[in-house]
Amino acid sequence: MFILPIQSFQPREGSVTMLNIQSVNKPSVIEASAILIAVLGMISVSIIWIEAVPHIPIILSLFLLMAYGLGRKVNYKEIEQGMILGAQGGLGAILLFFFIGLLVSSWLISGTIPTLMHYGFEFVTPAYFYAIAFLLTSLSGIVIGSSLTTAATIGVALIGIGEAMGLSLSITAGAIVSGAFFGDKMSPLSDTTNLASSIVKVDLFTHIRNMAWTTVPAFIITLIVFGLLSPETSEVNLMQLRSLQEGLKETGLIHWYSLIPVFLLVVLILFKIPALLTLAINIAVSIGLSFLVDGSRTLNELFQVLFAGYESKTGVEAIDSLLTRGGVNSMMFTISLVFLSLSLGGLLFKLGIIPVLLAKVSSIIQSGRRTILTTALSAIGINLVVGEQYLSILLTGEAFQSQYKKLGMHPKNLSRTLEDAGTVINPLVPWSVCGIFLTDVLGVATLDYLPFAIFCLLSPVLTILYGFTGWTIEKVDTESDQLASN
Repeated sequence: MFILPIQSFQPREGSVTMLNIQSVNKPSVIEASAILIAVLGMISVSIIWIEAVPHIPIILSLFLLMAYGLGRKVNYKEIEQGMILGAQGGLGAILLFFFIGLLVSSWLISGTIPTLMHYGFEFVTPAYFYAIAFLLTSLSGIVIGSSLTTAATIGVALIGIGEAMGLSLSITAGAIVSGAFFGDKMSPLSDTTNLASSIVKVDLFTHIRNMAWTTVPAFIITLIVFGLLSPETSEVNLMQLRSLQEGLKETGLIHWYSLIPVFLLVVLILFKIPALLTLAINIAVSIGLSFLVDGSRTLNELFQVLFAGYESKTGVEAIDSLLTRGGVNSMMFTISLVFLSLSLGGLLFKLGIIPVLLAKVSSIIQSGRRTILTTALSAIGINLVVGEQYLSILLTGEAFQSQYKKLGMHPKNLSRTLEDAGTVINPLVPWSVCGIFLTDVLGVATLDYLPFAIFCLLSPVLTILYGFTGWTIEKVDTESDQLASN
């Protein structure tokens, strides 16, 4: 999903590290647990009960950890270094957010998003809208390899269609999130998929095939549920749909060539062009097309749109609310959250809190069932505490590798669990990077779409269930088998 400098992650034998951060403190398990509970409590209470933006409780948590570190006589420079090194791990993500902001605004002025919405009205079957939304975002996620890009493009168009049809935005967003993260999870182009396989040294396609055991059943169940949730045709306000379709035509943004950026995006991904370069090329082409759509736009106006976003001024409230979005500035909320979240993760690691807890957990579990359950709960827990899916994969994967090896369990079982309980949980956490981003671009609160993100909810349940039954849990019988799997 994001670009992560994996080459900087070089753990030493027997250690648990975050990127290049070495712990300078070794608290007791009780002490580390108390600090972690205090941080989680501060963040969750502030967001859920006080309804504060996540930035403030995260900053307060940083203050708490700084005071704890100084109380344990940790040098302030070490504390500062932990936060800085943690934030450095998110530079790729921050660049990606900038480019996504530019992509959304460029797709608006080139007519790409309005054209997708317009033709989407033609092909969408109202009686199965939620299921269709899930299928469309699933396919897009697989091809693009990014859940966030899928949500920011196809997802935005589907939200517009759902709103025009008078359907539930919470269920629509749940279908979009479910499909986007299914596609991201199963795409060989996805950063999280590559990260999960590489961290435990499993072949990428072996990892994807093994994920299919849990992912395909979750996909089928999710599709059926969204089919059942989809309304009857008679419940849909088709007059409103046609009215919005006509309003989109009147914007002057609907052109066949406005779909070129969509096909270009697919081609670049198929040729495995790096994500940032793919987005840069697409943005450039979209900007070029925008001058065909509106040749009177000056460079000053173009730069303003790219920074502040596109502002629709049709006078039709429904259309203006759908098309006024995008721009670099729209990403600042998310970028600042990424920076603070990873700084928090870096400090938790520098002070030894997460390493001590993960090391303790991995030392007391002695069965395969408990190992998979604990792995899943750890990945979920890190998502809740830090709000970053990369950390849930990196930290949990590094902590439990030796345990899986000790029990003779194939490492692909670990990589699958990391994705089932790490990657797809992040969009369900209101203060997480994905949660905040999706709420921002879709306009639906995380807690509103959470009950309907069915695929994301099913994935950890199925991986834990498989762990308890032993079904598809493969063993490594010999050292040669272990070497062959790598």
